[in-house]
Amino acid sequence: MHSRHRQALYAAWRAYGDERQIVSVTEVSAHVSTNHVYRVALDDGHHIIAKLSSYGSYFLFAEDHDRLHTCARLLPGTRFEGMLADVLTRDDRPYTWYDGAIWAAFYEEVPRLGSLPRILSDADVVNFAQEIAAFHLACTEVAPKIPLTSKSLKSDAIHLLDLLTSRHAPETFELGTEDLLVLARHTHRFLEYLEDQRYDYWMKIPVLIDWNLGNFSVGYQDDGTFRLFSRWDYDWFRIEPRLLDFYFLSRVSSRTGDRTMFTYSPHTLIEPRFLTFVRAYHEAFPLTETDVRFVPEVYRFFILNYVVLEGARFFRSDLCARLRREAAQIYLPELELLDISPLLSMLG
Repeated sequence: MHSRHRQALYAAWRAYGDERQIVSVTEVSAHVSTNHVYRVALDDGHHIIAKLSSYGSYFLFAEDHDRLHTCARLLPGTRFEGMLADVLTRDDRPYTWYDGAIWAAFYEEVPRLGSLPRILSDADVVNFAQEIAAFHLACTEVAPKIPLTSKSLKSDAIHLLDLLTSRHAPETFELGTEDLLVLARHTHRFLEYLEDQRYDYWMKIPVLIDWNLGNFSVGYQDDGTFRLFSRWDYDWFRIEPRLLDFYFLSRVSSRTGDRTMFTYSPHTLIEPRFLTFVRAYHEAFPLTETDVRFVPEVYRFFILNYVVLEGARFFRSDLCARLRREAAQIYLPELELLDISPLLSMLG
């Protein structure tokens, strides 16, 4: 454990004011992002999870944790009660710590049951779609009681377009002029789409976005089906249209399954398995044609925001550089060739 992180973690715990002492700290980070996650053993035998970060904004970090905590507190009474790992609180508010350079939050350690197989069967895909639809429905019910966040799809895209068209863009993104022009064109197109579709008036709900298999567990039933059981990673938490989850859901549903190799392509959006997912989801929580046409825009936003704009926050420097190049040269050009008519056909 890096000495700076150790100092920050212990200082954050002391400031929290809990009388329990830290016995040991084990890093459980995925080692692909700039965030650091630790499992902390306390002297009463319990464990908590600590997340430390120094990239981005503490104030957005604190805001996200406020919204996450509110969501977790509103879900009791639904079958998703206790599913979300909640942030520890002080004075009935989510506790976050900040020293001007690094920030931290502590989470309850939620129990974990089974994991889905790396490649889902057709029955698993249908079951998964039904579970996600049910979770989205529950989040839709509580969303009116949760404030929106400062960041939005629109604000992020506007900020990115400003950066891409700045004279400092080559140094900021370490990309050549041609790649920057491709990225700026796609960012502008995304903003035009939001304006045309009156995005500001769409229903926004809590969405977790990153549904990699290492982020959640499921409980298997006697009949062989499963239910979502626990979720513990929130790096990409948002309050946005529910469709923002769909690109990662397509990756989990794909014929290649969930992978640790970091590459992003739109082909999973039209694979037969994801079409099965969309059909089953639509039966449980109906989609409109506007919803489905937004799915490729969700992918465009993912590439532009999480790979290009925020890549240095979420990925190691070597991964970030490669993925940014691929965004301009591979991923977004592939999107321009994507035919979504198979997706639209799932609406019947």
